[in-house]
Amino acid sequence: MIRVNLLGVERQKIKKPLLAFDPAKSLTLICSLILVVAAAGMGWWFWSLRQESVRVDEEIVAARQESARLQPLLDEVKGFEAQRTMLEQRVALIEQLRSGQSVPVQLLDHVSKSVPDMLWLTEMTQDATQITIEGRSTTLIALSDFVGNLGSTDLLRKPIEIVQSQVQAATGGRGGGAATPELVAFTVRAQLNTPAAPAAAAPARGRGARGAGTADGAGPGRAAGAN
Repeated sequence: MIRVNLLGVERQKIKKPLLAFDPAKSLTLICSLILVVAAAGMGWWFWSLRQESVRVDEEIVAARQESARLQPLLDEVKGFEAQRTMLEQRVALIEQLRSGQSVPVQLLDHVSKSVPDMLWLTEMTQDATQITIEGRSTTLIALSDFVGNLGSTDLLRKPIEIVQSQVQAATGGRGGGAATPELVAFTVRAQLNTPAAPAAAAPARGRGARGAGTADGAGPGRAAGAN
């Protein structure tokens, strides 16, 4: 039997490769991978920010709780600081007053030790810068010794000034003895040598050391301080 091929020459079948390279599909795949990676990165970044925000919020809450717990202690510490400041101010004031009071005490002690025999004081006044001493003496030598004794301390500034010395007739004797012919009434003024002298001292009047509270049992004609 004769066969006639009406279709012509039989076409050869072309075999296509299993892994054909398609640039469009490859580009689409790469872009898809990039988008997936970017989305995953953004998701992880957002998640990490969320976790960090939660952690910060927890720390803020804990810090507020700790601050509320420590607030009473902080108030007590502030109260203690205020009390300490007040006590320090009081101590400084007490020390200042003590240093100011020590000057009159030392001054009275020095004046009482400077009084020689045959001399007594009738008045002693003190202001911020100087002292004024009035008294009586039976001799000018005793007055000179008294001024010299006053100048032997650093409490008073030299020279010691004798403001006046006047001879007065005596009105009668002391201690039952004979009348003294004459007395020397004097006034002595000295400048204080301390930067912070007391403002004023009450004037003292009288004769003899017992009135001033600084006498050591002086005999007649001797006084250790003003009364």
